Amino acid sequence: MSKGNDNGNFRDNLIARGKEARTVRKIVAIVIISILLILAIAGISGYLYIKSGLEPVDPGNEQGVDIEIPLGSSTSGIAKILEENDIIKNSMIFRFYIKFKNESGFQAGSYTFTKSMTFDEIIESLKSGRLVKEPVVRVTIPEGLTIDEIAAIYAEKLPFSEEEFKEKLTDQDYIKQLMAKYPILSEDILNPELRYPLEGYLFAATYDFYVENPPVETVIENMLDKSQAVIGQYLNEITESGLSIHEAVTMASIVEKEAVTEDQRKKISGIFYNRLEVGMRLQTDPTVLYAIGGHKEKVLLSDTEVESPFNTYHIFGLPIGPISNFSESAFESSINPEVTDYYYFLHDGEGNIYYSETLEQHNEYKAQYIN
Repeated sequence: MSKGNDNGNFRDNLIARGKEARTVRKIVAIVIISILLILAIAGISGYLYIKSGLEPVDPGNEQGVDIEIPLGSSTSGIAKILEENDIIKNSMIFRFYIKFKNESGFQAGSYTFTKSMTFDEIIESLKSGRLVKEPVVRVTIPEGLTIDEIAAIYAEKLPFSEEEFKEKLTDQDYIKQLMAKYPILSEDILNPELRYPLEGYLFAATYDFYVENPPVETVIENMLDKSQAVIGQYLNEITESGLSIHEAVTMASIVEKEAVTEDQRKKISGIFYNRLEVGMRLQTDPTVLYAIGGHKEKVLLSDTEVESPFNTYHIFGLPIGPISNFSESAFESSINPEVTDYYYFLHDGEGNIYYSETLEQHNEYKAQYIN
């Protein structure tokens, strides 16, 4: 073999090895870059995950949540309770934060937290055995109130007007946003004949606000949170009763207006179902008062003749929607009524109610107890 051929082969081998080396370097570079990108993405994702976990669950939600921390609870147990009640987002991050801050000495007891509280506020509360935040304003909304009446109470306590409160409750775009957020709200509330879509759904309770000027939306959604929590407990029973949620809420609002004690509520609820079953009108005065939009000591015959989808002297079946808010007792009675043979009841004006199986007996009670 000639010397020229040897030189040619050497150059070819050299070139081939150079190409191979460049290919290897490219592969190594790609692998390194890929690893760095994966590590960077993992690092950023981890950072964002931890950062999110350290933030309050809902900075704008100042509604108090009552929580019981049992005696002897471990840090892990406390973290789990807080996560289950949506006071923190992640129990593991909360535990790591406690270890990092070297916190301890948490006390058992009854607490009221808010979803807007930071980790430091929660920890301070658990260490001191008291709520760090005291409510700026406390507003009690009684049972059996309409939205007009609720608006008047809030306008006295909070810095917005009745009109602003009611205007928000007739904002169709806002109502549809709420429907997407709260499963208890169905298409039934969009009936144009309703005075307010959320009539009856703003739960009767005491509400604490931890800022001086809570937005109207916060007030409304705090009340819907309570409604969702209460009604949500009875979803299976509502289904078994054959009612829709809207029908159950409507019945509860009527029962609330007609009775005070649990025994009365269960009996009157049963009477209403008896009437519905045989095709009788419900003929309940509170629906008349809602239909005419006023308060009267005595409902007149002319009032019962008003044409309204709420007037149960005029229509058969339930009204198209609730006539007020209600208590949990009234709601439970409405889906678990007492089974009786009664079809009539009479208030004597002194808190007593007389039940009758027949119209004849009912009229006798009326002659005896109604002047």
